Amino acid sequence: MEYLLTLAADPAVWAALVTLIVMEVVLGIDNLVFISIISNKLPAAQRARAQRIGIMLALVMRLALLGTVAWITRLTQPVFEIFDHAFSWRDLILLAGGLFLVWKATKEMHHHVNKASPESGSASGIGTITVASAIGQILLLDLVFSVDSIITAVGMTEHLPIMFIAVIVAVATMLFAARPLSRFIERNPTVITLALSFLLVIAMTLIAEGFGTHVPKGYIYAAMGFAGFVEGLNLLARRARVKRESRKPMQPQVKRLAS
Repeated sequence: MEYLLTLAADPAVWAALVTLIVMEVVLGIDNLVFISIISNKLPAAQRARAQRIGIMLALVMRLALLGTVAWITRLTQPVFEIFDHAFSWRDLILLAGGLFLVWKATKEMHHHVNKASPESGSASGIGTITVASAIGQILLLDLVFSVDSIITAVGMTEHLPIMFIAVIVAVATMLFAARPLSRFIERNPTVITLALSFLLVIAMTLIAEGFGTHVPKGYIYAAMGFAGFVEGLNLLARRARVKRESRKPMQPQVKRLAS
């Protein structure tokens, strides 16, 4: 308890906590987009439950990984070399996660492009899966992001309670934001293509990191933010056009009533 009180009285610790929370929330955006796309493949009655279970299990897994933080930090040690390039377990995890995301995003984009066929049974243009499969995919991807974020967090602070609080706050934010984001994507199918493109960009970033090439996250999120802003303008323009077109058939009736 004395240790926690000492941390609470240190302004540097509060600054580290705020920084870690922001970092975890920003990194969680990638995971949240994936969760929304995967859960939208489920029947509507099962989506919220799958999201809650997947995110809560992801929280348990992240807290468990934080408990083995000393072991996690050793994942950065080289285990073998290929063509004079050393690979660590962290690199291999990032490579596996990136390749999984490339495969998954490409597969979902293929389903989305083919959704125009009349026999497509999903409103979002994506085939159905089981709840267990959706939760498994959520946990698999969260494992990749968890290892990377924990290693980054260790470089920012040595205080384990700060890491625990940051992870809990970030996952709680994901839990509250998952359902609204899922509904938004379901109501606006064109956003799915943009979200899948984001996942492809993130996948290539993970692969690059796995090969030892650092990609500044600021550039990635700035590009994603600008693309999202442009898509938002397109959505507003489409809604305004639909409203104008919906008013056109009413105009002759109004004139006849006036006469």
